[in-house]
Amino acid sequence: MVFSSLVFVAVFFPLVLILYHLSKNITYKNIILVVSSLVFYAWGEPVWVLALLFSGTLDYVVGRVIGAHPGRWQAKAGLLCSLIINLGILVVFKYSGFLVENINALFNLSLPIPTFTMPLGISFYTFQTLTYSIDMYRGDCKMQKSWLCYMTYLTMFPQLVAGPIVRYVDVAEQVGGRTVTAEQFASGITRFVSGMGKKVILANSAGALATLILDSGDLSIMPMWSAWLGILAYTFQIYFDFSGYSDMAIGMGRMFGFHFPENFNYPYIAKNATEFWRRWHISLSSFFRDYIYIPLGGNRYREVRNLLIVWFLTGFWHGASWNFIFWGLFYGVILILEKKLFKGAIQRMPRPFCWIYTMFIVMFGWALFYFTDLSQLGLFLRSAFGQTGTMYDVTTITALSSNIWLLIACLIGSTPVPRMLYHGIVRRKGAVATVLPPVAVIVGFAICFVLLVGQTYNPFLYFRF
Repeated sequence: MVFSSLVFVAVFFPLVLILYHLSKNITYKNIILVVSSLVFYAWGEPVWVLALLFSGTLDYVVGRVIGAHPGRWQAKAGLLCSLIINLGILVVFKYSGFLVENINALFNLSLPIPTFTMPLGISFYTFQTLTYSIDMYRGDCKMQKSWLCYMTYLTMFPQLVAGPIVRYVDVAEQVGGRTVTAEQFASGITRFVSGMGKKVILANSAGALATLILDSGDLSIMPMWSAWLGILAYTFQIYFDFSGYSDMAIGMGRMFGFHFPENFNYPYIAKNATEFWRRWHISLSSFFRDYIYIPLGGNRYREVRNLLIVWFLTGFWHGASWNFIFWGLFYGVILILEKKLFKGAIQRMPRPFCWIYTMFIVMFGWALFYFTDLSQLGLFLRSAFGQTGTMYDVTTITALSSNIWLLIACLIGSTPVPRMLYHGIVRRKGAVATVLPPVAVIVGFAICFVLLVGQTYNPFLYFRF
C-alpha cells in the first residue's frame, strides 16, 4: 500500500485517524498505531511482518540489557548482538544474491544464488532500530521500559518503509505522551496534501516522461538532447517522489502528535555538491555522519578515507548493484575534491555558474543511479556526451514541446518560491488569507484524487530501498 493510492487516502488512513482519536488514552492510541502499522506493512508482504517484529523486539530487549548494565560488558555484548543480528538480516535479504554473483564471477564458481524477496523498507527500519541501541549504549537516550511504546516508535506506518529515518531520541517523549492541537492537525493536513501534490501531479508526470525517453528507445542511437531531457525528467521525478513522500509522512505524524525531522531543504538550489547533500535526504546523511563518519575520525583523522568509506556505504545502502556503488563513490570523490582542491574556486564563482555546476554533477549522478545495467549506463553516457553524432530529432522536439509546462512547474516547485508566495499571502490580514489555506487543501486534494482515479503510473521509487 502506498500513500498515493485510493485505498490508502480514501479508506485506510481516514479509518485509522477516526479510531486513533476516539480516545485520549495514550495506551489505546499506541495500540491503534501499532496494529494499523502492522496491517499497513502486511498489505503486500504478510510474512515479513515477523522480521519487523523480531528486529523491534530484539532491540527492545537489548535496550533493557544496556539500561540495566551501563558501561559494563553486558552492555557491549548487547550492542554487538544488535549490530550483528540486524545488519546480518539486512545483508542476507538485500545483498546475499549480489555478493554470491560476484564471488562466482571472480573465482569462476557456480554457487547457487539466493533469491530472497526483500522485506519492504528493511533498510530504513534497520537503521532506525539501530539508533536506539547505539544511543542507549552511548548514554544519549533513556531506556524504554514499554514494549508497546518502543514498537509504536519503530512500526509507525507514516515513516516505516521510506523514511525519514527517525531516531528514537527525537520522539522518545512523544511515544509515551502526546497531544494534537487543532492547529497542529490542520498543519498536518496541509503538509500531507502538499506532499501528495508533489507526488501525484509532478513526480508521476515527470516519471512518465523519463520512462518514455530512457526506457522505450535504443540508447545507442539516442540523440544527445533526448538523453539529457530524459535524465532531467528523472531528476525531477526522484526529488518530488521522495520529498513528497517525506512531506506526507511528516504531515501524518503531526496528525498523530509526532514531530518528525525534516528530510529535504530544496536541494536543487544548492551551490555545490557538499551543500546538496546537506539538503537532500537529511536524515540519511546525518545517520552516516553521526554513526559512521565521526566515529571513524571525521575530518580530524584520515578524512579522505572516512569520506570514501561513508560514500561507499551510502551507495551500497541504496541497492545491491554496482551502479549504486559507483554513484556513492562518485559523490565521495566530488566532495573530497570540493573540500581539498576547489573550495576556494567554487566560492569565488558567480552563483549562476555554481548552480549550473551543481546541477550537472547531480544529473550525472542520477544517470549513474538510474541505470542498474552497466552496459545500458555506458550507452546512455555515450549518447549524453554526443557520441551518437545526433543532437536532437523529431521525438526530442515533440517530447520537449509537449512537456515544457511540466518542466517549468517542476523547476519552480523545486525552489522556495511557491512556499514564500503562499506564506506571504497567508500572513496578510483579510478574507483571502483566511480562505486560501482550506481552499488550497481542498482543491489540491481533489485534483490529486481525480488524477489517481485515472493514473496507471504511480510508483514510489524509494520503496525498493
